[in-house]
Amino acid sequence: MSVDDLLRQMSASGGFTAQKLADAADVAEKMVRQKGCIRFLSFPACIMATGTRGVIVEMVKRNMVDVIMTTCGTLDHDLARTWKEYYHGDFMMDDAGLRHEGVNRLGNVLVPDECYGTVLEEKLAPMFEEILKGRDSISTHELIDEVGSRIDDARSLLHWCHKMKVPVFVPGPTDGSFGSQLWMYYQNHRSFRIDLFKDEQALSDLTFDAENTGAIIVGGGISKHHTIWWNQFRGGLDFAVYLTTAVEYDGSLSGAQVREAISWGKVKENADHVTVEGDATISLPMIVASLLHRLEE
Repeated sequence: MSVDDLLRQMSASGGFTAQKLADAADVAEKMVRQKGCIRFLSFPACIMATGTRGVIVEMVKRNMVDVIMTTCGTLDHDLARTWKEYYHGDFMMDDAGLRHEGVNRLGNVLVPDECYGTVLEEKLAPMFEEILKGRDSISTHELIDEVGSRIDDARSLLHWCHKMKVPVFVPGPTDGSFGSQLWMYYQNHRSFRIDLFKDEQALSDLTFDAENTGAIIVGGGISKHHTIWWNQFRGGLDFAVYLTTAVEYDGSLSGAQVREAISWGKVKENADHVTVEGDATISLPMIVASLLHRLEE
């Protein structure tokens, strides 16, 4: 039985979240097959520290994604893992002991200092000097593309986004080591600016010109909101798949169901949509594996 066979069985006889997972694969397939549809992928940085990074890379390689909306840490983890290794750990490890050893814990993933902040500083500082020479401003998607063009590693998301011409937008560019290195660059180049309005103009052009739009949205935060925010100006998303572990009763964006976005006009009331509760490091690989099987058929 393939993963797609399993999800089709869930669609026919599954219950609870299994049924939702099967529905998510169906909505994703419609979104990918729809001609003229601009497909957004929104996710937070944490999953880039896991094997799910490879799933997202595969989505870009297989032309399932047109736009990525994410947080600054995604750049950190993708680049750090290009140059160094992360390690398996455990949720219950001694965090004070890890700090004394110079090891950061991200869930059950271990990130030594030399594999994160240290290597990012060593590699990004000279890269920024080269990219930004003679420039007073740059948008996040332009800068990320320039960095991606300099990464010769097939495991890297930024490498493939450059190769496949998939723009990566980071609405909060200073919230991570990548942004910290930009701030360090700014210390000696006081006229330098990150042009966020150029990012917004590019998003405006993408959404307003699209015949249809769809999104797979992992988690919440600024990347989720920026995706649905821009789509409200064209009347809402036509396709939406939410993957979340959060609850909605506290009013959080992460826990908000698709139906709440319909009330804001961020998702169309007749859109194909589903919210899947559960860990995206499980649900997203299953959806993508099913989708790849269907597209190959």
